[in-house]
Amino acid sequence: MPTMKSSACFLVACALLCSAAAHSQNKDAGIRRDWPVWGGGPENMHYSHLAQINRSNVKKLGVAWVFDTGEPGGLQTSPIIVGNVLYGITPTQKIFALNAATGKLLWKFDSGINGTQPDRGLAYWSSGKAKRILAGVMNFVYALDAATGKSIPTFGQNGRIDLRRDLGRDPEKQSIALTSPGVVYKDLIIVGGRNPETLPAPPGDVRAYDVRSGKLRWSFHTIPYDGEFGHNTWPAGARETSGAANNWAGMAVDEQRGIVFVPTGSAAFDFYGADRVGDDLFANCLIALNAETGERIWHFQGVRHDLWDRDFPSAPVLFTLQRDGKDVDAVAQTTKQGFVYLFERAIGKPLFPIEYHKYPASTIPGEVAASEQPLPTQPAPYARQLLTEEMLSNRTPEVHQWAVEQFRKSRSEGQFVPFSLGKDTVIFPGFDGGAEWGGPAVDPETAMIYVNSNEMAWMAALAENTDSSGPKATYMSQCSVCHGDKMAGAPPAIPSLIGIAGRLTPDQITATIKSGKGRMPGFPNLSGEPLIELVDFLTNGESKELGSVGPEFLGMKYRFLGYRRFLDPEGYPAIAPPWGTLNAINLSTGEYAWRIHLGEYPELAAQGLKNTGTENYGGPVVTAGGLLFIGATSFDKKFRAFEKSTGELLWETTLPFAGNATPATYEVNGRQYVVIAAGGGKDAKSPSGGVYVAFALPKQ
Repeated sequence: MPTMKSSACFLVACALLCSAAAHSQNKDAGIRRDWPVWGGGPENMHYSHLAQINRSNVKKLGVAWVFDTGEPGGLQTSPIIVGNVLYGITPTQKIFALNAATGKLLWKFDSGINGTQPDRGLAYWSSGKAKRILAGVMNFVYALDAATGKSIPTFGQNGRIDLRRDLGRDPEKQSIALTSPGVVYKDLIIVGGRNPETLPAPPGDVRAYDVRSGKLRWSFHTIPYDGEFGHNTWPAGARETSGAANNWAGMAVDEQRGIVFVPTGSAAFDFYGADRVGDDLFANCLIALNAETGERIWHFQGVRHDLWDRDFPSAPVLFTLQRDGKDVDAVAQTTKQGFVYLFERAIGKPLFPIEYHKYPASTIPGEVAASEQPLPTQPAPYARQLLTEEMLSNRTPEVHQWAVEQFRKSRSEGQFVPFSLGKDTVIFPGFDGGAEWGGPAVDPETAMIYVNSNEMAWMAALAENTDSSGPKATYMSQCSVCHGDKMAGAPPAIPSLIGIAGRLTPDQITATIKSGKGRMPGFPNLSGEPLIELVDFLTNGESKELGSVGPEFLGMKYRFLGYRRFLDPEGYPAIAPPWGTLNAINLSTGEYAWRIHLGEYPELAAQGLKNTGTENYGGPVVTAGGLLFIGATSFDKKFRAFEKSTGELLWETTLPFAGNATPATYEVNGRQYVVIAAGGGKDAKSPSGGVYVAFALPKQ
């Protein structure tokens, strides 16, 4: 637990009192000057009414302060700011508070747990004098006193909730991490969680806990129990064996109506679903729930019986637009496939027509792919949908020839084509989008949505499992889905396991398997001799037989051969640019206002290949000052400001590490700041870190 001297406590208390007074005055003024919720507010618009930094002066923006956590590992987090206090998280999931005007540390909380999963933010709750920070640290949710950073012992069990519990399964064998912050509604903290993509995996229940006591108030079962709505879209008893269909991307709250909007991901196993034949509600859904009770109001399923890991990848956005001269309260949801779905918020009525298209049947024995999938007629997709030979890289003649040879060995037929045995299927846009977890921004004055998108092709295939026991079988069922049959991975997000014995000790490998790290979930169900033998297999390549794999491993007849980006031999995308874009779409009309390439590779730019766009992670923020701020680009480490009406670049700077996070903007003592967490971690050629950088105009 952190301790503070009485003088420090007095200073923090004074700061928070001033913060509360300022917050009250701002509320009276009708302008939100802080950033109290991940996404800016409960509606998740990534929007600020602040306009001190604007089109005319943004070129004068400079560094106001820097806070270095001193940790490597990368950051995907957005801080929250209440009054003049900024609350953030380090790469290893220590929680801290800073003076938002100076970056001076006020307190730090260390749970004693070395966080190894992404952690994208915090939640804030207040009632009267009580003010709490709700923080996810791996599988736990902590309640901290906002003034001191001390854990509140009356919350949950000794100050924390264990999310492995209340799932109807042995909690010690469940793998779950709170990677996106929960949302607050009245006296509830509502959470999802990140689950494994292989079996066994816990069900992705959405749960609401009392923010004061930590007691469970309600659960919504995304894999329904027999007799619950949607249970007939699964085989009988699926609740006991299937997993995931989880909310890992965050949520949005309509506080006036009392509705929480929950996007969900695919069910496990992600790529072969013979054990879950049916549409699989409520996987791949946008669900509107009564925030008080957890009861379903309406839902929309974006992918039926998902076989492609097509999760809804970001929290939805709530806003109001004009239709036929009337205000319509809407909810927008972006997708990995490159589409925006738009609904009337209260009843789920689509605001642009949705058409159901027919797709091929699966040729894999036992698999039954859905015959139809829904796609909106408008807006047009913000990512290309079909990779053809004419779209392959022309970076050099040699690269082009290589790409053509690889492409001709694969199957490229667009969206929702079931995987084949022994032949690659092109996934385009790839498994990381299209849109990703950073989420879009919406300008409420214009109903313009701003979406940054990846345009990367990936390749994948299935293979038959022939090993029924032994450490190799364990590897194939649990590890190869990411690292591949040959352990090559897809660096840097999915590291190679080749030569791992030279990089990690057996104890370190064991700890990573148990707890997970980065994109990898933990495997707490793997223990004893099976775990020892798996570690031996990874380090020595031995193939000793296991005494028993154990009943928790549900053997699948077919396995996924691993995530593989379609990259050329030098590591660049094997398709023609753009490799990443930023898009502005008018959601009242469905028409695009502009589209630009986002990011570049510095070494290619030096050779004359500029403005290619790159992979980008982390979303934008839009302001009343006419600006759109975004970092996100993985290789050039840039933080940029664009003119929101035209997409013109007005300002940019280079961060110490790539800003793979969504920025925030706020005002303290009459001065507007823009802050971003810079940690990198997506570029294998660059180091990672954990630095928060705040920018402001020069003081008068």
